[in-house]
Amino acid sequence: MPEKLIIIGGGPAGLSAAIYAAREGFEPLVIAGFAAGGQLLLTTVVENYPGFPDGIDGPEIIMQMRTQAEKFGTRFINENATGVDFSAKPYKVYVDEKAYEAQSVIVATGADSVWLGIESEKKLMGKGVSSCATCDGPFYKGKDVVVVGGGDTAMEDSIFLTRFANSVTVVHRRDILRASKIMQEKAKSNQKIKFIWNSTIDEIKGDAKVSSVVIKDLNTGVKTELQVQGVFIAIGHRPNTDIFKGKLKIDEKGYLVTENEVETGIEGVYVAGDVFDSYYRQAVTASSSGVKAALRVREYLSDLSSP
Repeated sequence: MPEKLIIIGGGPAGLSAAIYAAREGFEPLVIAGFAAGGQLLLTTVVENYPGFPDGIDGPEIIMQMRTQAEKFGTRFINENATGVDFSAKPYKVYVDEKAYEAQSVIVATGADSVWLGIESEKKLMGKGVSSCATCDGPFYKGKDVVVVGGGDTAMEDSIFLTRFANSVTVVHRRDILRASKIMQEKAKSNQKIKFIWNSTIDEIKGDAKVSSVVIKDLNTGVKTELQVQGVFIAIGHRPNTDIFKGKLKIDEKGYLVTENEVETGIEGVYVAGDVFDSYYRQAVTASSSGVKAALRVREYLSDLSSP
């Protein structure tokens, strides 16, 4: 017998969908992945998730959501989905050579931040290194921070951070920004923001937390050290859509294309979270779309069972 529902992804979108679906008695199977939890696993204190006035660690939110989903009958496979087949019912989701069949599927595989790829970045992730200014910006009141990137996201993050930080230094590997004209003008006119061109971060220093960055001039090779307490990486996100190429609609940036918020155009297959949402990228918005997808599944399965 095929599963009633398979959810691909174990972050806030997938887990929220699982909680709602499990309470409906659908006993969803969540193929959570090896690194189940998504971007929240890289976050320390989360202060903007509703219900936690004193804040809560990102991994703790995931653990509690997973426990709640299990309580109502959700089952988990902590492996990566490696393929899908939506060409015929029941739908198939593959984990290596094993195929799991389902009447409905929710795709909630999320998106990964693009990182610099230097060792010190990994060491200090969550200790002053962040990819989410709107999540972590309030922790940097009166401090000096760096934003890496030159697109709209980098400019938006920089402007947002000026609400809290003493200064924001944008480090960009080119001598012109990729951001839209209006975002460039807003950033360049902000007195708290300054720019370092044709440069990249060579090293992030600090023991328990970030204390400085080493900036390398790409033209001369000269390195300089800048004292900062925060580093925000804003060079892009990579949606986890590789296994859906040729199976679902994907836009030019690699995000899944949806209809009516969470529909894919294939009946019974829905989408939730950052795998399609390139704009908000918040845990709470991912959760809300997971709930919407689960409610659509409820409608779909109810129609299937109707005489």
